[in-house]
Amino acid sequence: MQLVPCSLEKHGSAILAIFNHEIATSASLYEYVPRTTATIETWFAHKAAGDWPVIGAEDDNGRLMGFATMGPFRPQPGYKYTAEHSIYIQQDFRGQGLGGVLLQEMIAQATARDLHCLIGVIDQANQASVALHLKNGFVLAGVMREAGFKFGDWLDAGYYQLMLQTPQSPVDG
Repeated sequence: MQLVPCSLEKHGSAILAIFNHEIATSASLYEYVPRTTATIETWFAHKAAGDWPVIGAEDDNGRLMGFATMGPFRPQPGYKYTAEHSIYIQQDFRGQGLGGVLLQEMIAQATARDLHCLIGVIDQANQASVALHLKNGFVLAGVMREAGFKFGDWLDAGYYQLMLQTPQSPVDG
């Protein structure tokens, strides 16, 4: 297994398949409609425009086993030291520790960018993701009760937060 920067050309279709599997089968994405090639193109363009990482875990044959990314938590400038991250593992590779490897990479990427706060928004029924984040130092900052609705159920979204080393000289503006 190796970590690599993801690209639309090499990984776009695999990322699309992972997203669409999650949309169809889980509450990890509060979406109903499968994403399209156009939405993945736009997604990669937004990541590139903001210089946000998309890091993949490939097996020895170059197959994408999972990926992680981060982006702005909110668009207002006062949130510029905070990012929200996401991790998705292709179903055939779950339970092998990839989530932890990718989460550690997101923490390293956030630290290298002088971010102060990394946030994960996790459906509270996803106990594997909750446990992963708690194991890696995240704390539950709050739960938005019944904030989502999918598969006939109201869903609780937990906000998990990791405080990073504060930038030496944070600046406004």
